[in-house]
Amino acid sequence: MEHNPDRLALPVGTTLDRFIMRKQEDFPYATGELSQLLRDIALAAKIVNREINRSGLIDVAGAYGQQNVQGEEQQKLDVIANIRFIRALRNGGEVCTVISEEDEDMIQTGNNQGKYVVAIDPLDGSSNIDVNVSIGTIFSIYRRQSGIGQEGTLADCLQKGIHQVAAGYVIYGSSTMLVYTTGAGVNGFTYEASLGEFFLSHPNITTPKTGSLYSINEGSANSFSPGVSDFVQYCKDQNFSARYIGSLVADFHRNLLKGGIYIYPATAKAPNGKLRLMYEGNALAFIVEQAGGKASNGTKRLMEIEPTSLHERCPLYIGSTELVNKAEEFLAKERQAVSAAQEA
Repeated sequence: MEHNPDRLALPVGTTLDRFIMRKQEDFPYATGELSQLLRDIALAAKIVNREINRSGLIDVAGAYGQQNVQGEEQQKLDVIANIRFIRALRNGGEVCTVISEEDEDMIQTGNNQGKYVVAIDPLDGSSNIDVNVSIGTIFSIYRRQSGIGQEGTLADCLQKGIHQVAAGYVIYGSSTMLVYTTGAGVNGFTYEASLGEFFLSHPNITTPKTGSLYSINEGSANSFSPGVSDFVQYCKDQNFSARYIGSLVADFHRNLLKGGIYIYPATAKAPNGKLRLMYEGNALAFIVEQAGGKASNGTKRLMEIEPTSLHERCPLYIGSTELVNKAEEFLAKERQAVSAAQEA
């Protein structure tokens, strides 16, 4: 019997660090800074993952007792995650300015030589921690437009999504995954806690062109516009399955892999939508487009919106291309009906 000693120790796979180094030539500015920035984000994600996994054992669950700039009650882990990511970005040295969901103003890191701006939602869906539901981190990376050697400016932060150089998310669930793109496809990495490394587990993610899942908070159905209501009814008529977790990252991740559409429309209560353009919408739009899907505000490509404020909100229709197109058709019919009624 022939013995092959290699079979006793099979390869564990490609680590995130090794993958980043191999793919560095894909980056628009392949001088190493973006590679280091992605590593900094991965390090902070490992630390936040540790805090989340201990949340039932130490006093980090529950409300913090303050509201963030969005008027939402902060959870303790919101604050912890915000500190961890900003600290990692500041210490890494590649980022001049950060936009965070948890801070009203731009955060100057002191790294005036840094070439990048990061927009981040440190902990999406944090209110679900207490009930052990998947949550996540969303990040978006832009190359600064102002001159090196000074603090980042508002113009550096308020760039269209089409100018992103990288975007990604981390989902903390049954396993912890980091999914990101630099504009050359989408790749997912699963965290192996015993080794302290992210390993490539989902190479070249491609989302289905269509699907049979729709994700929307139907508790707000009474405030949907006619076009949104008609599209939801269309999904039901097609015998689609409704899946809504309440954590944007978790809903998006499922639909990215399985095919479907996530919707957070404008409503009577939130006429501009609820989700934030700079650190939620644009980041996920970049990812879904790189995976073959589509993201829209209901009337136009999300990444072509000209932002006007750091915490600007937007409606979001994102997922499989055919389903987003179909949703836009229903919304266009609604606009035509309104226009005709006004002319009558």
